[in-house]
Amino acid sequence: MVKGPDKVRTAADARALVTERGLAHVKIAVVDHDGILRGKYMGRDKFFSALDKGFGFCDVVLGWDSNDQLYDNSRYTGWHTAYPDVGVRVLPATCREIPFEDNMLFFLGEFSGAAEAICPRGLLRRVLARAADSGFLVNAAAEFEFFVFNETPDSIREKGYRNLKPITPGYFGYSVLRSSVHAEFYHQLLELCTAMRFPLEGLHTETGPGVIEGAIQYTDALEAADQAALFKTFTKVLAQRNGLMATFMAKWSRDWPGQSGHLHVSLNRARGGASVFHDGKREHGMSQEMRWFVGGQQALLPELLAMVASTVNSYSRLVPGFWAPTSATWGVENRTTALRVIQGGPKSQRVEYRIAAADINPYIALAAAIGSGLWGIEQRIEPDPPVVGNAYAQQFPAKRQLPRTLTEAAERLARSKAARELFGAAFVEHYAANREWEEREYRKAVTDWELARYFEII
Repeated sequence: MVKGPDKVRTAADARALVTERGLAHVKIAVVDHDGILRGKYMGRDKFFSALDKGFGFCDVVLGWDSNDQLYDNSRYTGWHTAYPDVGVRVLPATCREIPFEDNMLFFLGEFSGAAEAICPRGLLRRVLARAADSGFLVNAAAEFEFFVFNETPDSIREKGYRNLKPITPGYFGYSVLRSSVHAEFYHQLLELCTAMRFPLEGLHTETGPGVIEGAIQYTDALEAADQAALFKTFTKVLAQRNGLMATFMAKWSRDWPGQSGHLHVSLNRARGGASVFHDGKREHGMSQEMRWFVGGQQALLPELLAMVASTVNSYSRLVPGFWAPTSATWGVENRTTALRVIQGGPKSQRVEYRIAAADINPYIALAAAIGSGLWGIEQRIEPDPPVVGNAYAQQFPAKRQLPRTLTEAAERLARSKAARELFGAAFVEHYAANREWEEREYRKAVTDWELARYFEII
């Protein structure tokens, strides 16, 4: 007898729980390159078969964008391949219960076979295997800022995404007043996160109208990515079920700060569990391995930025003065740098990857953050001296400057030898191509700024 979703580890456990609950269907999803959950309800018999043999899923989800528009520059899939089914393996240990769907069970899957080479979850799993080969275990956590509006999917479209009404007005970070007034939504979110096994260690208002920050508890890195992907989706689900709208855009308005998706990463020894990062005898408590890890992250950040700043909108956030870094910098307890070393003891010494926004694909962003750090250890890359004071007010060498557009970032990624070695040529080529597509789609748009600037005057 399986006592609950959190006890499911094997295919046999999954079958037993579905049988015990008398379920006719389960829900299953994979994650695409934009970090969006794509899935369906699956009949019991089909699911039982899929537990052993996997199941076929149309590979168009790896060949279209967030608006279901087909890439025209993909070698992997397209009209030239006729969008065949590809293999997906069910991951029993990801079993969760969706509270507002009675006792419905939810499972994640990941692509197998040839598609595994470009699968976001498969990518992170390969990076973590690389860490394991070096004797490291990786822990991580994500914290997301998101705006909440008194709007619906229909109303935002009717308004043309203008004059939207946040649930609260003005700046009021860490407000007990705001969170108490809207306690019902906060409590529902806390309970949902606990019930679906992406528990929060903190939830509070951030700076800006209707903006909230949720920090997910620390855990092993693959589970952390699963939790982050689920948190983003089901936070939006909960909001809409309450007649509200949540967005994880990097920057939804020029008038307000962007929305971060900071990633916290640490390494432990596979044997004995000791911290790889902490050395109380060295400056800032940083071990030599931690210095190299930060050095690798700093060195590769300009080449890997497309994996972290993955949308056109991401680059609207990366401007001076809005709590977002503009160069590949690091500092100790410095929130103006791209990488923040957080001092602590053996259990808390870590790196905060502050370049990331709330729009990240958690699997791909964590793969970049961890993979570049491992590369740094392997190559023994020393970082620059840490930035002291306001990084926005300082000048840094050209090699530390970040790409300013998604196209530039995608081109840097495509040319990166380190990226190809870390992540595989298949992933790099496919991902760089679909990011280039994303910006080409943007260039077709006529913005409000262009209309206001040129319509009458030019």
